[in-house]
Amino acid sequence: MHDQRVEFVESVGGARLAVHRIGAGRPVLLLHGLFSSALVNWIKFGHAAKLAEAGFEAIMPDLRAHGQSDAPHDPAAYPSDVLVQDALKVVEALGLTDFDLCGFSLGSRTSVRAVLAGLEPRRLVLGGMGLEGLDQWERRSGFFIGAIDRFDEIKRGDPEYVAQQFMKSQKVDRIATRLLLQSVDDTRAEQLREITMPTLVVCGAEDQDNGSAPALTEALPQGTYVEVPGTHMSSVTKPELGDAIVRFLSA
Repeated sequence: MHDQRVEFVESVGGARLAVHRIGAGRPVLLLHGLFSSALVNWIKFGHAAKLAEAGFEAIMPDLRAHGQSDAPHDPAAYPSDVLVQDALKVVEALGLTDFDLCGFSLGSRTSVRAVLAGLEPRRLVLGGMGLEGLDQWERRSGFFIGAIDRFDEIKRGDPEYVAQQFMKSQKVDRIATRLLLQSVDDTRAEQLREITMPTLVVCGAEDQDNGSAPALTEALPQGTYVEVPGTHMSSVTKPELGDAIVRFLSA
């Protein structure tokens, strides 16, 4: 067993971000998905522990408006690409220079945009992401904003039901998350040519939530595709996801 440590980093607008750390060794910055947390995406199902066993340190911030991080209700706390600014601040505050970067879903979108903003990981992992998901955020965010706005009206069988239940289980701050959803920017396919480090695209076999993962792999200069079991929601619970990440980062 590896000890889990939590520390806080102050970011844009004074928001405090909780950063969970497990293991000792080469740093891997892991960014979780929407409505989730470091605990749910990386710790609960053993992915962080696998990284620690393989000689890495898993560094896992709770995104703004998620987990133990601050969830301000002031719209000024959510400027364009605020999650990218938060990721850059965590790297700076922790003094990370030689590290790897891994994201899942919204964390993958953030990872791509952070690299385009100047972050230079040795290797990059994009989980639960396809090509279309990077540049059609208005459609995807509109679905979740609709789920937030109709939260008390959604019934079993409605398209938003799964999102509603996940928000309930995670005790999501819907006001803060709605503001956050409007701060995320798109990435055009041609911009992916600027991502030159070796990149793993890992996606569930039944996951089409963010478009085509193989197409995303083809658009990257050094992309490698690995398919794991599961849907968008269930793939993060599968041991194969952590195994694929460890294999790629250990190569």
